[in-house]
Order: sequence, then C-alpha cells, then structure tokens
Amino acid sequence: VQLQASGGGLVQSGGSLRLSCAASGATLRYYAIGWFRQAPGKEREGVSCISSTDDSTYIVDSLKGRFTVSRDNAKNTVYLQMNSLKPEDTAVYYCATDGVAGSTCPPAREYYYWGQGTLVTVSS
Repeated sequence: VQLQASGGGLVQSGGSLRLSCAASGATLRYYAIGWFRQAPGKEREGVSCISSTDDSTYIVDSLKGRFTVSRDNAKNTVYLQMNSLKPEDTAVYYCATDGVAGSTCPPAREYYYWGQGTLVTVSS
C-alpha cells in the first residue's frame, strides 16, 4: 500500500486546509486510515482515524470541533478537514494504514504503511 498525503501549505491563524490521502495499489475503503502529525522538536502524535468497517471516525479530544476526517470512495481518497487553525497546528501531517483489510482504527503502533507527509504551517 502506497499512500500520499497532500494539501498542506501556509495558512493564517483561523484559516482552513483540507488534506488528502490518496493511495496507489490499494482501495482505501477497505482500510482504516489514520492521520498523524509531528511538530518540530516534538514526538509524532495521532490526530484522527476513519474505520474501514462502518466509516466511524475518531478525532483526538484536543482537536474535536476543529478537525474532521472523511473518505470519498469514488476518488479513493481520505480527507482531513482542518478549520480554525492555530499556530500550534504547525506540523508535518502524515496518513497511514495498518494495511489490514476490514480493520477498525488500530493502536498507533500498528500502523505500517505511511505516506510521505505534507507540511502545514500556520502563521500568527
């Protein structure tokens, strides 16, 4: 499974971005897809996940109300919509999957296939 995250860029505080996670060699609707981010000098943290079984979603508590995750099966793409962005959201954002068809959102340690990341910079 090869994933590619895109859609990052420079945005002012309060703005919005939508990140995309596309795949080659795989049909994403069969897989749980997670979003992670890593800010400069900080450890990678989980952001969200969308399950493959019923499209149930998970957003880390600190980002609820601002971030949403969804998928468009026709485009074989998963999206992370980020609203009301803050400077502390600045990070490289990655999408990932455990590569197990039919999985729900697994623990972070079980994500095996990672996209290359896309940089989001939020200016104050």
